[in-house]
Amino acid sequence: MKVLFIEPPKLFWFVMGEYLPPPLGILELAAYVESKDKNIDIEVLDCQAEGVGWDKLKKRIEALNPDIIVSSALATCNTYLVLRTLELAKKIDPEIKTVVGGQHFTALARESLEMYPEIDFVIRGEGEETLLDLVQTLHQNKPLSSVQGLSFRDNGKIIENSLRPLMENLDDLPLPGYHLIEEHIKKYHFKMMASSKAGYAMVEASRGCVHRCTFCSQWEHWGGRWRTKSPKRIADEMEYIYREFGIKFLWLTDDNLGFMKRTSELCDELIRRGITDDLMWFVQARSDDIIKHSNILPKMRKAGCYWVMEGLERHDDVALQNFNKNIKTSDSKFSLDLLKENDIFAQATFITGDRKDSHESMIALREFVNHVDPDLAIFMILTPFPGTELYETAKREGWIEDENWTNYDMVHAVMPTEHLSREEVQEELYQCYRSYYGSLGRRISGIFSRNKFKRTTYQYMAGQGLLQSLRDLI
Repeated sequence: MKVLFIEPPKLFWFVMGEYLPPPLGILELAAYVESKDKNIDIEVLDCQAEGVGWDKLKKRIEALNPDIIVSSALATCNTYLVLRTLELAKKIDPEIKTVVGGQHFTALARESLEMYPEIDFVIRGEGEETLLDLVQTLHQNKPLSSVQGLSFRDNGKIIENSLRPLMENLDDLPLPGYHLIEEHIKKYHFKMMASSKAGYAMVEASRGCVHRCTFCSQWEHWGGRWRTKSPKRIADEMEYIYREFGIKFLWLTDDNLGFMKRTSELCDELIRRGITDDLMWFVQARSDDIIKHSNILPKMRKAGCYWVMEGLERHDDVALQNFNKNIKTSDSKFSLDLLKENDIFAQATFITGDRKDSHESMIALREFVNHVDPDLAIFMILTPFPGTELYETAKREGWIEDENWTNYDMVHAVMPTEHLSREEVQEELYQCYRSYYGSLGRRISGIFSRNKFKRTTYQYMAGQGLLQSLRDLI
C-alpha cells in the first residue's frame, strides 16, 4: 500500500512576502503512519519546494503510482487547489483513493462529499489515528464503518461515522517527518523576517485554545479543549530540527502559546541545551497574558524568542466583546511596550470589516494603530470561515455575498458591513496599510532600528510592492 502526501501548487499570501513554509500538517500525518506501520510506503511531494506545477504533478503522480493520495488542506482559500489535485489524480487512475481533512473539510464534510466527486474520504477532526485506521482498513479490505472520524460515500449515500476521541497525550506523537523532505529542506524560508540561510520550520506546541473567539475555528475543531505538549517534548522537536537540519528560525504555530509556567519551563530547557545562541523562534500571544506574565519575557528573549505576534484586533472594547475576545484595548500599548523593552519584535494584527464598521470607525482604527505603534502591523478583513460562530451567523443572516473559497484569505472582502459595501471594505483595508506603511518616519526608524528583526523586516519591505498589490485588489 503506497500513500502519497501532496502539498499542491499554489500562490502565496503576498502580505507575507517571499514565504515558503514546510507542509507541517502532512509531515505530521506521514510521520505518524510511518511510525505505526512499516509496511505502508510513504512519500511526500511538496510542489512548492520542488518547483512542481500542474503538468509536472501529473507526471509525478503517474510515476509514483500511489494507492492513496492525501492532499494538504491548510486553509479555506486553498480548497479549489486541493480539489484540482484530487481531480487530476482521478483522471490518471480512477482507482486512486483520495483523502482530505483539516478544519475546512471537517466543518463541511457532508457538503464537500455531495459537491465534489473527486473526494473519496473526509477525515474529520484530529487526523493521525483516523488516517492510519483508514489506510489499514482499505489495505485489508475491511468495512469502513469501523473507522471513527471518517465521512465517505456508500452507494451514493453520505456516511458520517462517529467522531474519534482526541488523543490524550500529544507527547506520544512522533517528531514530524522532516526527513521525508530532507532533500529540499534548505528551500524553506521566511525572507521578511530572517535570512534564507537561517532556514524555516514550524513546531506545533499544542492543539486547540481555551478561548472562543467568534471568528476562529480552533475551539470547535478541537472539541473545546486545549492540549499541550510538555516543555521537554517541545524542546526535543526544536533541537531535532536545529541539529539534524541546521534550521535556526522556528515558528511555534499555536494560536495562543499561553504565557505561563509551561513557557518558562520551555525556555529553561532550551537554555540548558545550549542552542539559544543560534536559535530564533516566534510565537503568538494575547495582550493580557503578556502583561500578566511579563516576568518571563527576559527569559524568553534569552532563550531565543525574538518575535511575538499579538492579536489586538480592534480599537474599541465593544467590538472585542462581540468577538468574544476577552481582552481590553487599554492593554494594547502596554503589552507592546513590554515586548519592546525586552528587545522582542512586537507585531500586532488588526481586523477590518466588522459588521458595524463605517468610514469613521476605520479612521479611528488607523489612529489607534498609530498610537499603540507595533513594530509591524498586519490588517485583515473579517472573514467567515466554515467551522466558526461567525460563519454560522453570517450564513443565517445572509451577510455573505461571495462564496468563492479562493477569496477567503482575509485580504478579499466577502461580506459588506452595515455601512460599507464590499468594495468600500476593500478600499479601507488598503487605506489601513497605506496609513501605517506610508509613514516615512516609521520606515526610516524601522530600517535603522536597533532590533535586528525590525531592521530586517523594514529593509526587506522597502523593496516590496505591498501597497500596489493591495491597490490592485480594489
